[in-house]
Amino acid sequence: MKRDMVLNVNGEEHDIEIEPNRLLLEALREDVGLTGTKEGCSIGVCGACSVIVDDRLVSACLTLAVTCEGKRIETIEGLAREGELHPLQRSFVQYGGLQCGICTPGQIMAAKALLDQVPNPTPDQVKEWMSANLCRCTGYYKILESVMAVVEGKVETKKSDDAVREARIQSLYQSDTYKSDASD
Repeated sequence: MKRDMVLNVNGEEHDIEIEPNRLLLEALREDVGLTGTKEGCSIGVCGACSVIVDDRLVSACLTLAVTCEGKRIETIEGLAREGELHPLQRSFVQYGGLQCGICTPGQIMAAKALLDQVPNPTPDQVKEWMSANLCRCTGYYKILESVMAVVEGKVETKKSDDAVREARIQSLYQSDTYKSDASD
């Protein structure tokens, strides 16, 4: 039996009708139309589906959408403001913390959750926090470097020659890729 509910995603309310067993990942992608949150493992161990719900990092592939009614949900699409990438997004572009794009939204959301709680983490704190997010492409050093660049204030502000790179990262977040292909 479907149920009407309202999800507050990135500061906007979305009226949706869903089954009570619908996962937040599915609701975000299919009902709200935000495809930045990716599915990697479907069992909550890879971090690709990481979003922030009421200031807490959660795996959207394990969270029922109905449990999020009345809560603030933040996704990768909500980080950019007025066409300007969030410092973490810019840093992942500038320092090479993104590759194929499957884990990148979850990596950035996890980093944001960390920096919201611990504004000046040490590299060891970043490594420990980010260890819940898996990546098959970067080797992790570039992810650590990207996060620490934000902590240390080393992220360049937007330049006109960065427009192509920013368009690439935005297209990765908004791609229709739903689940990574484990055979890659």
